[in-house]
Amino acid sequence: MTTLYGILIYLFIINGYGFWMMGDDKRKAKKKQWRTKERTLLTIALVGGALGVGAGMSFFRHKTKTLIFQILVPIYLILNVIGVYFIFKYF
Repeated sequence: MTTLYGILIYLFIINGYGFWMMGDDKRKAKKKQWRTKERTLLTIALVGGALGVGAGMSFFRHKTKTLIFQILVPIYLILNVIGVYFIFKYF
């Protein structure tokens, strides 16, 4: 049971981080500063943060017109949900 709590804490943190990173990148874009690589944002989504990245896209209206984000973030979200399902089913 402790492992499952650890997984939930991880998911909470990685999704919060993904949301924050989208907001931070939007802020940097407005100020014309050095930006976060798209690869980094997509990696965060892949490793469990797709919900946070997707929420950040909507909330900050950031990367919503970028085709790779329109395609991969929902796919990663589905993969995240499937992964969490199997972890909870078999632990």
